Amino acid sequence: MAIHVLLVDDEVDFVQTLAERLRIRGMTVDTAHDGEHALQIVDDCGASVMVLDLRLPGMDGMEVLRNVRKKCPHMQVIMLTGHGGRKDEDSARLIGVFEYLNKPVDISQLSEVIAAAANEAALLSAD
Repeated sequence: MAIHVLLVDDEVDFVQTLAERLRIRGMTVDTAHDGEHALQIVDDCGASVMVLDLRLPGMDGMEVLRNVRKKCPHMQVIMLTGHGGRKDEDSARLIGVFEYLNKPVDISQLSEVIAAAANEAALLSAD
């Protein structure tokens, strides 16, 4: 199963590096640097997993997560942030985040979480 990931983070260098590392692992990767662009991509890219930063310019990660839950209920969202606290994690879990991770993250751990999220998305879209 090919895994299609959408990376959403306003740190351009971080997104480019992470995208390259995931592509090396055989994943298809799209990127966005703000919430509005991410939601435009969600409409047409077909990604099954989104890796989403909490702090974004304009629309924050929580708002993006709420919109994704409505627009694409099968898409699994992994929150990856360097700024969140316990309250943010609790809020994200209530909205329906697949996993909540803190930066810096080990690429092997992130790849495993993405694979698990992709499996979940495939199960939900098959129903």
